[in-house]
Amino acid sequence: MSEPIRVLHYGLGPIGLRIARLVSTRPSLVPVRAVDIDPAKAGQDLGDLAGLRRRLGVPVRPSLATALEGQRPDIVLHATGSRLAGVLPQFLELAEAGLPVVSTCEELSYPWLHHPHEAQQIVNAAKRSGVAILSTGINPGFMMDALAVILSGVCPSVSAVRVRRVVDLSVRRKQLQQKVGVNLTSAQFASLKAEGRLGHVGLPESVAMIAAGLGWALERVEQTLEPVIASGPLDSALGQVAAGKVQGQHQMARGFVAGQERITLELKMALEARDAGDFVQLDGPEPVHAAVHGVQGDVATAAIIVNAIPNVLAAVPGLLTMLDMPPLGSVGV
Repeated sequence: MSEPIRVLHYGLGPIGLRIARLVSTRPSLVPVRAVDIDPAKAGQDLGDLAGLRRRLGVPVRPSLATALEGQRPDIVLHATGSRLAGVLPQFLELAEAGLPVVSTCEELSYPWLHHPHEAQQIVNAAKRSGVAILSTGINPGFMMDALAVILSGVCPSVSAVRVRRVVDLSVRRKQLQQKVGVNLTSAQFASLKAEGRLGHVGLPESVAMIAAGLGWALERVEQTLEPVIASGPLDSALGQVAAGKVQGQHQMARGFVAGQERITLELKMALEARDAGDFVQLDGPEPVHAAVHGVQGDVATAAIIVNAIPNVLAAVPGLLTMLDMPPLGSVGV
């Protein structure tokens, strides 16, 4: 029997801890180190933080340097931030340390759209050290991008891609409700939108990934973001939402190829959203329509991060996207 894969957990927020809980159920994986910059978490055992009711003997360290003292992990599961600019130094440090990485960073899912310089820095560092770095998740990473490309494999040709994702925020965590703007007034929503503090991160990256997967030369991406306003009182993790206040958001991203809109992504996240699920439509001579229900975002994000480990360890060095990955399976249980 081969030795378990040694995992370093980097970032212990809600998603990072969910990843840690899943890792603890896999006999093929063993957590050996944990890093988080929150001083309140320093020194705590990862098992206690993750609510496992058992200690793992893995105290949380405040930095990667301290975490690597006396230990050599096989892979890093990284969940610290959505914006690449803010976490770029972490990826460079991990690459220089010779550590393969699977990350939840949304802007890293296809960084060549908006961050080509930063992407090249990571490529260079990863290749120098001979490691692979991948960012994935449920969205971006699968439901609104990779899945459409996979489904196109049964199509003679594709003329347009349309993906719609509807998320019922009533059953999602408080942090996500807050991130989406639940219980704000319309004026508050508009103000935070203007500051760039609202909206799902990664939708343009999904457009770019689809275009690359289909071999289309993407000219531009246009985005819109509007509030979904409650027509009556609704319960939320942020208190009762009165009629006229924000119950969620409706976001669109449109990709243009040869002057025409060829990729349309629609994301609606709202309290008590009806028809929750994921819907993919591929137009062409033989249209394909697919509907997927029951995919809970936080659960699925943790799963795809963990399930990507074997493929990343076997991958060629560099900065990868889900277009580079063989099919993932839920393995190791």
